[in-house]
Amino acid sequence: MYQTDNLVKELVELHGAGRTSLIPILQGIVEKYNYLSDDAMVEVAKELDLSAAEVYGTASFYSFLDIKPRGKYVIRVCKTITCSMKGKMEVIETLEDMLKIKVGETTSNGKFTLLETNCMGWCHKAPAMLINEIPYTELTTEKVVKIIKDYMHQ
Repeated sequence: MYQTDNLVKELVELHGAGRTSLIPILQGIVEKYNYLSDDAMVEVAKELDLSAAEVYGTASFYSFLDIKPRGKYVIRVCKTITCSMKGKMEVIETLEDMLKIKVGETTSNGKFTLLETNCMGWCHKAPAMLINEIPYTELTTEKVVKIIKDYMHQ
């Protein structure tokens, strides 16, 4: 559990207390804590005078606003048809083998979470994945192994 009281207030001061500030505030919380706790969403609702349901609905709609704890490194593999045709399944199988988890899971040490996500805008260089905000494109099994090994040593 993390404390959001001061962070939420700081984000409201930075972005404003209007409805249009909801997503930037939620993004700020995710940036710091890697996910949105129920307490954080309730605190945001109070500060912006919104219902908790509206905040939760917004957070759960967007795949990059995680509402459950994630690993230090969140790996998001693009699941578009283009990435599928270019070898997305081999990428996912390699990641699952290396990390010993399935899509949707987090490693027991809390270092990696593996997810699939909708189009990230890299179809011209498919298959693609993001690790946190860093894109990796034109992936092969060999590239994935090297990339993940580098992260394992961080």
